[in-house]
Amino acid sequence: MTVGLKLSSAPTRRGEYRGTQMHCARQGIITEEMQYVAWRENLPVELVRAEVARGRAIIPANKNHTNLEPMGIGIAFRCKVNANIGASPNSSNIDEEVAKLHLSVKYGADTVMDLSTGGGDLDVIRTAIINASPVPIGTVPIYQALESVHGRMENLTADDFLHIIEKHAEQGVDYQTIHAGILIEHLPLVKNRLTGIVSRGGGILARWMLHHHKQNPLYTHFNDIIEIFKKHDVSFSLGDSLRPGCLHDASDAAQLAELKTLGQLTRRAWEHDIQVMVEGPGHVPMDQIEFNVRKQMEECSEAPFYVLGPLVTDIAPGYDHITSAIGAAMAGWYGTAMLCYVTPKEHLGLPNAEDVRNGLIAYKIAAHAADIARHRPNARDRDDELSTARYNFDWNKQFELSLDPERAKEYHDETLPADIYKTAEFCSMCGPKFCPMQEKVDAEAISELEKFLAKEPVTSV
Repeated sequence: MTVGLKLSSAPTRRGEYRGTQMHCARQGIITEEMQYVAWRENLPVELVRAEVARGRAIIPANKNHTNLEPMGIGIAFRCKVNANIGASPNSSNIDEEVAKLHLSVKYGADTVMDLSTGGGDLDVIRTAIINASPVPIGTVPIYQALESVHGRMENLTADDFLHIIEKHAEQGVDYQTIHAGILIEHLPLVKNRLTGIVSRGGGILARWMLHHHKQNPLYTHFNDIIEIFKKHDVSFSLGDSLRPGCLHDASDAAQLAELKTLGQLTRRAWEHDIQVMVEGPGHVPMDQIEFNVRKQMEECSEAPFYVLGPLVTDIAPGYDHITSAIGAAMAGWYGTAMLCYVTPKEHLGLPNAEDVRNGLIAYKIAAHAADIARHRPNARDRDDELSTARYNFDWNKQFELSLDPERAKEYHDETLPADIYKTAEFCSMCGPKFCPMQEKVDAEAISELEKFLAKEPVTSV
């Protein structure tokens, strides 16, 4: 797990402690995972420990995920990106999903969520993904809970939920989306929405509560879930069941009522040293994104925010990786800790491998742009290095520094494929005679010009 890592001290190794990462952090214990995160982030390990201790950062690291390379999610760390994969009853299979996992890791996914709802034995699919994954794996256990009762929502019991949650924890899932914040008293608040409840998990629980006229069983059994998570060191990703599914519904009473409950649940989990991040919207106009991030920090005591998008317009099906990356960059700038990618297939169908690639690259751009805007140390170094390579017409260095080197080279080589053009001082845009960067700035000439202007200023009038 720690290949290439030089530890500055002897940390507590995985399996040597009985508590969670948060418990260790609060006891002043530095775990191997904290050391690894500090190394990856180029931060003092004490800062990592302190952020985990206060709940402002999490290290999703199930004790049963033995091939994990730990990473941290929090405002003090680099903005992270999650990729969603998962087999469907109508399309895809285990081999395709493991291939999507490898592709996600290749293109920089910091975590991957398995959202499988069918297409084979869900336990086998999940086990294969966990065994193949060096990054943290998240799941939404309510999907398998519904499958376990053959899709008959009204037959679900609290024990069904808890059984699946524990099964996922035992298999090595690092964080689970738990839709415990949607309460029966919130349901009347959605009646004026254009798109109602768009969360699959939220929709299942809403129908269950409407059928039984009882409170959300994930809320009433939250302490039981805490005990399961404590045993395996699973992190909560508190689901936003009432996230807006369109701009019209953004920042409405239903969304904000659930957010307040998520804040209460966050603090309940912290009382037991369980790590928490909080999921967020959704579809949000650009002028409301800062409000949403600030409101989450206020209600949830600065627990890491994990947002889907948000999409900033609803009129671009087929391009929602772009509409959402705009919102994601802004959300990251304002302090969101992790961005959940959206692919071009959002709202249209199950993404294939190319959709995963396009969605991930769009979100890696958004996360990186957010890190630059937040002035994170050394965040812009790669940009400056690539710019220098571009100015020097070092094409191979440009490809190497690109987020997607294969795509950059592919586009360059469409018109100038020969190796000789890898050192040419032009591309096919300007050609050999019109590239402005061929005219290198002569420092001596500039110095002479400055002397001239000091004596004889040139006016623009």
